[in-house]
Amino acid sequence: MSSMFHWREVQLTPGAVVAPDERLPWPQTAAMGAQHVIAMFGATVLAPILMGFDPNVAILMSGVGTLIFFLLVGGRVPSYLGSSFAFIGVVIAATGYAGPGPNANLGVALGGIVACGALYTLIGFW
Repeated sequence: MSSMFHWREVQLTPGAVVAPDERLPWPQTAAMGAQHVIAMFGATVLAPILMGFDPNVAILMSGVGTLIFFLLVGGRVPSYLGSSFAFIGVVIAATGYAGPGPNANLGVALGGIVACGALYTLIGFW
């Protein structure tokens, strides 16, 4: 854990890639961070609304998942775990959700969502 928050600053050149243990200078880091927040917040709020979930729960679980991930990798890989648009079509088809309001048939899709999460976990360990 001693390496947490110790990223090496690099200058970005055309075609260069910033490695997990590197970061851009602070102005560029802040600009990239702001762009990331806007993109991820939109997905984390919009995806649950489209499926009839409570976006507050999605934001909370997104934060919890991100903190767990950050602790597991010892801060070496900065990442944000948010909602996925991959489930929207399947959840709507399985539950017959037509919006607006809460999705009354969420239990129908829950087994598939849990199974996908387990499969993603297995692939992650592989």
